[in-house]
Amino acid sequence: MAKVKEIYSEEFIERLADALHNSASSFNSENFYAAVYRDDWDDLEFKQRVRRLSTAMYETLPEEYEETLPILKEVATEFQGLSGIIFPDYVEQFGVKNWNASMHALEHFTKFSTSEFAIRAFLMADEDKMLKKMFQWSNDKNEHVRRLASEGCRPRLPWGQSLPSFKKNPMPLIPLLMNLIRDESLYVRKSVANNLNDITKAHPEVVINMVRNEFGKDERTDWILRHASRTLLKQANKEALALFGYEANELTQVRNLKLEDTNVAIGEALTYSFQIIAKGITKVRIEYAIDFVKKSEKRTRKIFKISETDLREGQIKTYTRSQSFQNMTTRTHYPGVHTISILINGAEKTRCDFKVN
Repeated sequence: MAKVKEIYSEEFIERLADALHNSASSFNSENFYAAVYRDDWDDLEFKQRVRRLSTAMYETLPEEYEETLPILKEVATEFQGLSGIIFPDYVEQFGVKNWNASMHALEHFTKFSTSEFAIRAFLMADEDKMLKKMFQWSNDKNEHVRRLASEGCRPRLPWGQSLPSFKKNPMPLIPLLMNLIRDESLYVRKSVANNLNDITKAHPEVVINMVRNEFGKDERTDWILRHASRTLLKQANKEALALFGYEANELTQVRNLKLEDTNVAIGEALTYSFQIIAKGITKVRIEYAIDFVKKSEKRTRKIFKISETDLREGQIKTYTRSQSFQNMTTRTHYPGVHTISILINGAEKTRCDFKVN
C-alpha cells in the first residue's frame, strides 16, 4: 500500500517545477531541486514534505510575498486535491503578517485543495478577527469556501494544529456552525458534523443541547446532529441515546454469537454471526466491540457500528460481519486473547473470546 507521503514523487516535483517556471520565468528549477532533495528527503513524512516544498518555493521565488502570490495562485489550479496543500502551507509560513493578501490567497487555494491546516495559524494570531472572516466564508456561494469556515476551526483537526482556546470553550464556534447547520452541500455538512463531534470530546453538553433544540426540524440538520453525536453514542451516553430514541430496554435478545474460527492470524479476518430477537416493538442501535490486545499486553476496546433499525415484535434478524486484522498505519495487531461483544443501545448483550496468532 502506497504511503500518503509518496504523493510528492519525483514526477510530481518535476511537474511542479515546470509549472512554476512557466508562471515565473526567473524561477530556477535546479535551485528548487537542491532545496527539496536534501539528504533527509526519503525519511520525511507527509507533513514534513509539505513544509519542505513550501519552503523550497519561498527560497526560489521572488522575495516579495505579494509578488509571489499571483504565481502560486496560477500554479495551484494545476495541483488539485491533497497534494495542493503546499500552497496554503506557503501562506501559513510566510503570510501571517500580511492579512488581506493571505485571506484572498487561502480562499482561492481552498477551492482546489484545502486551506484548513494553514488557517489555524491565523486563528492563533487573532481569533476574533479570523472568526469574523470565517463567518463571512460560511455564506460564500462556493462549497469549498463554506467548508473551510467549519473545517478550519475544528478544535481537534487530525493532522492539524489543535486549537486550545476552542477545546476549552467552544461557544464562539456555535454561531458559525449554526449558520451552516442546514447547508445544501454534504461536503459542508460532514465538516460541521466533524467539528461538533470534536466538541463532544470535552463538552458533550453543548452538542446534546443542540440535539435537544434542533433535532427533527430539518433533514439536513438531523443528518449533521446524528453524525456529530457518533462519539457520544459509542460511549453509550444515556442522554444522547435517549434523544435519538435508543432507550435502554429489555425488548431485545442476542443469541447464537458464532465465530467462523476462534483462531485468527494477523493479516486475516474474523468472521462472525449472531441473531437479534425482538420481544416487542423497539428501535435499536447495533454495534460490536473488539477488546484488542496492545503491545503492553493490556487490552483496549474499539467499538464499531453495525446498524440502526426498527424491529417489530417477534422479529428475528441475522447478521454476519467480518473484522480485518490486517496491520495498518493506524492500527498494529498483537497476538493474544481478544474478545468480541455485541452491543444493543450501548449495552453489552453477549461476548466471545478468540485468539489472534
